[in-house]
Amino acid sequence: MTIRALRCTAQRVRHLQAEARELENELLAIVRERAPEHLELLGIGPITAAQILVSWSHAGRFRSEAAFASFAGVAPILASSGLTNKHRLNRGGDRQLNRAMHTITLIRMRLDPATKSYVARRISEGKSSRDAQRCLKRNICRQIFKILERSNQPNAEDLAQAA
Repeated sequence: MTIRALRCTAQRVRHLQAEARELENELLAIVRERAPEHLELLGIGPITAAQILVSWSHAGRFRSEAAFASFAGVAPILASSGLTNKHRLNRGGDRQLNRAMHTITLIRMRLDPATKSYVARRISEGKSSRDAQRCLKRNICRQIFKILERSNQPNAEDLAQAA
């Protein structure tokens, strides 16, 4: 009986893996159509790009980069007391978007030489590893916001069609 149960479980796992691949390919097609510039950035795959687009929703939703960062949960929160001047991670905001930012951060910290030097510089400035990661998340959020804003600007063809 145990062998049969294991065989059925293995078949379900293979089926679910195939379904996950199909869904990821569909997401990839949608992201390539809507925001191909996200896929060019290191650390952003179809799933994280789709999460960014879902959270972004539409142009004009966020009044500034700081509002987007706060929504993503990557804006620093002041945690100072007495003579210490510190910031901590924001635990609020859109948790799925924050997880996407965290994934991008981890991938870049592992693969990107510029990111590695940025983190090393922050640590040499006296920040902890977590503080350096918080700064990096905010930097990535700023970069993504600029791309989202730029991609939602009407171009000359759109203006000509509207007239």
